[in-house]
Amino acid sequence: MEYRKNDIVTLKIEDCGIDGEGIGKADGFTVFVKDAVIGDTVRAKIMKAKKNYGYGRLEEIITPSPDRVEPKCQFARQCGGCQLQALSYEKQLEFKTSKVRGHLERIGGFTDIPMEKILGMEQPFHYRNKAQFPVGKSKDGRIITGFYAGRTHSIIENRDCALGVTQNKEVLDRVIAHMEKFNIQPYDENTGKGLVRHVLIRYGFFTDEMMVCLIINGEKLPGEEALVKSLCQIPETVSVMVNVNKKRNNVILGEKVRLLWGQPYITDKIGEISYQISPLSFFQVNPYQTGRLYGKALEYAQLSGNETVWDLYCGIGTISLFLAQKAKMVRGVEIIPAAIENAKENACLNGFANTEFFVGKAEEVLPEQFARTGERADVIVVDPPRKGCDETLLSTIIEMQPDRVVYVSCDSATLARDLKYLCERGYELKKVCPVDMFPNTVSVETVVLLSQYRDKSTCLDERGSRQIEMQASRLASLLAQKPDDTIEIDLDLDELDATSAELKATYQEIKDYVLKEFGLKVSSLYISQVKRKCGIEVGENYNLPKSENARVPQCPKEKEDAIKAALKYYAMI
Repeated sequence: MEYRKNDIVTLKIEDCGIDGEGIGKADGFTVFVKDAVIGDTVRAKIMKAKKNYGYGRLEEIITPSPDRVEPKCQFARQCGGCQLQALSYEKQLEFKTSKVRGHLERIGGFTDIPMEKILGMEQPFHYRNKAQFPVGKSKDGRIITGFYAGRTHSIIENRDCALGVTQNKEVLDRVIAHMEKFNIQPYDENTGKGLVRHVLIRYGFFTDEMMVCLIINGEKLPGEEALVKSLCQIPETVSVMVNVNKKRNNVILGEKVRLLWGQPYITDKIGEISYQISPLSFFQVNPYQTGRLYGKALEYAQLSGNETVWDLYCGIGTISLFLAQKAKMVRGVEIIPAAIENAKENACLNGFANTEFFVGKAEEVLPEQFARTGERADVIVVDPPRKGCDETLLSTIIEMQPDRVVYVSCDSATLARDLKYLCERGYELKKVCPVDMFPNTVSVETVVLLSQYRDKSTCLDERGSRQIEMQASRLASLLAQKPDDTIEIDLDLDELDATSAELKATYQEIKDYVLKEFGLKVSSLYISQVKRKCGIEVGENYNLPKSENARVPQCPKEKEDAIKAALKYYAMI
């Protein structure tokens, strides 16, 4: 049966996608349904239909899954922060383990994966030591704060997030009361006007020190002394700051920070190591699990006290100092100068003399230092951003031939890609341990140990043979499939959140809507002009004139209003 947009289907949810969406089949047609969990029987409305799969919006839960739980937060479905609150925590851990394993198998080509049990939490709520709350206005003109709805910049009003610390609510109450008293307007992304953009709160779980930083679209905040006095009534407050960001973009923090009161940082601990954390510092948001994550990295490094270790993408030295407890020398690399200054300060704070830090790109600094000194590393630790490691860096690791590589990853897909590169060039996958740093979300951290292959002369031959066997097996499997068998589909994961406000419509869909609702015909040129006005990304040269003097017709007001109505209908603005 062929399904189309707006069709209603009944589905038994039998699987879970990597972004937490439920997956079910209707007459062989695969449907991805946000907010559905494995074991549910649901009724869903098709929002987008492709040839053999589609995206559905959850309309009704006919029979709930035995693993379905009541979300702790009433806004869990609308908010973009939590994707798995309706799934029992035990099943969340199973999902994350399967996600890591699946990426290592499909992308990395690994078959015999030495997977350790995922490290979960006893209490998977109120674990975040950092929160960034956007500030805006409600439809009735009230100042509000909360979190953005999934894939939008529409604020879901909520001052008491189930993942954050309880002090967040009191801070936000006081900030908004101050804004109302001094008639301070929140920032409006559409006009670029207004002052207060975000409220950043950082909390030290082991020191009970709290920082409040207001991100503002200007140099000064009215009534700064009064705000400080109000916030200082919260006992944990040790720092009140403003961060200046006048740019019209989606980046939260600007580069300029000004201290209003207290100290320019808070201090917190991971294990026995203390860290100073500024507004711009990268610091893992879950302090309980961070200790376990870094402890696992230290365990995998197998340090005896005689090793030279390179810590790449070191940030403020969080892993570096953990390693320095047992290494002869640790050298860290980070591209952000302020983070390196923090790393040096943190080394002094903890009395480590066996550390050295470099500013720059890891893929540039490591080759330069290796070429200059020729000094090899016994252990290399990498903790890259989501995009993974640069291939130049990976090739330098191969050239330096460390005994062990410890890879800490926040994206198991790019992890699998990089492990494949390293394991095709002399390394062997020894241990894999997922760590649940972000309960109730789809994110998972992973720590991996690689060691030099036991017999380098046969490494590439064996690896190549395994790849050929896997490809042959997959081909045989595909040829043997029956019509009802499962077929893996390579999906655009950005489309999976079919109930969110950024459900993208094609130019043709917008044209059809405008014609149907308003009886007007509009061109792609007019649509792209209106999109640009609304801040929606359009290809850099899409529908621009081919020469400077070309005369370009401008979209009439009537058609502009109709196109905006279509964009609102498709929840793109």
